[in-house]
Parts: sequence; structure tokens; C-alpha cells
Amino acid sequence: MNLDSLAKQANVKPSEAKMLHQRPAMIQELWWQRPLGSPSPEADPVREVVFSFYNGELFRMVVNYDRYRTEGLTDEDMIGAISAKYGVATRPPAEIVSFSSSRVYNDSEKVLARWEDAQYSFSLFRFAYRPTFGMVLFSKRLDALAQAAVVEAIRLDEQEAPQREIELQKKLDEEPGPLREGHFGEQNDLSLLTMGDPVVISRPRTDNREDRLN
Repeated sequence: MNLDSLAKQANVKPSEAKMLHQRPAMIQELWWQRPLGSPSPEADPVREVVFSFYNGELFRMVVNYDRYRTEGLTDEDMIGAISAKYGVATRPPAEIVSFSSSRVYNDSEKVLARWEDAQYSFSLFRFAYRPTFGMVLFSKRLDALAQAAVVEAIRLDEQEAPQREIELQKKLDEEPGPLREGHFGEQNDLSLLTMGDPVVISRPRTDNREDRLN
């Protein structure tokens, strides 16, 4: 499924997708949350979903279950309920599932149970920092391509960082006036520009010019 189709189904705008990387492949994330007061049935435990896209194609979903609609359920209760639909689960020991497409936050949790075939993988986990469950669902083929693209994107960013800093400094050096010179002329007030009138913070004046220079 592509971004446009999914956004239409989720009743959100494709433009709301966040761009994480643009090369060597386009990696985007789209966040959906069940609207307050929505007519979804009480039995639906899903609170929010993060959709990840590789060149516009859905490759991963991270489902966050509503803590109040799963309150009182044990790990075994959740595993049993999901197994009724997807079959017998495996219990991978000490496996960690990562659900960040950017690798900036490197979010990960321990897997409670996993359902998979040759094409797809579903991993149930419990958040370590809050009392709720989550599930990561992904296409094995597209996820592998996306992960390789993210690694390469980070490598390119790090490689090109020095040149970007040089270009930024050059642009700043070409700026005219006080911003380039690093001072505000003879004024002794620092104006913090806001959306409205400037907020002025006054520093104590000194009578001795030499003291000001020091």
C-alpha cells in the first residue's frame, strides 16, 4: 500500500507525513491517532499507529494499544488473543525489536511473542516506560531495503557535515551589518526579537569605556 492510499483510508493528508531521509531512498513516517469521541467500537484496543514508508510504499506499522482497553490483561492474555487470529507464536529469547525508522532515537523494546511467515513479521512487546502493549508489523523485504537506506543516509549526512558547516559559515560571513560583525553597534541593549514588539534586556552600563572593552 502506498502513502496516498493509506492516508485516504486513515482520513489524514499525505502532506502530514514526516520526511526522515531523502536519499538514497525516501523514508517517511505518518502518525495516526484514534480521534477523541470516534465511533470505533469499545472492543478496538488500538490507540495510535505510526506508518513508515520506503519510497512511498508502506513497509512498517507500529501499533500502540490503548492502556485502558487492555487494562488487566497479562502478557499471556494478549498473546492468546493474537494467536487466535495469526496462529501459534514463537517466543524469541532476549530479542529486541527496533521501531525507529530514523535511528536517531533508536527506540527498542524486548519482544514478548512473534508471528511471522516468509513475507511478514509481527512482534508483540510491552513498553518499558508505560503500562501498555505495542506491536511492530513489517514487510521483511521492504524493511531490509529501508534499514539499508537509513544506514547509508546517516553515513552520507556525516560525510557531508563538514562541507555543510563551511557553506553555512560562508553564508554567515556574507551577511551585512551587525549580525556578521557579532555586535549591535553602540547600543547597550540586547533586543530579543519576538512575534510582536522586541523584548529588551538591558545590561548595566559602565562609566569607563576601558571597562566595557574588557
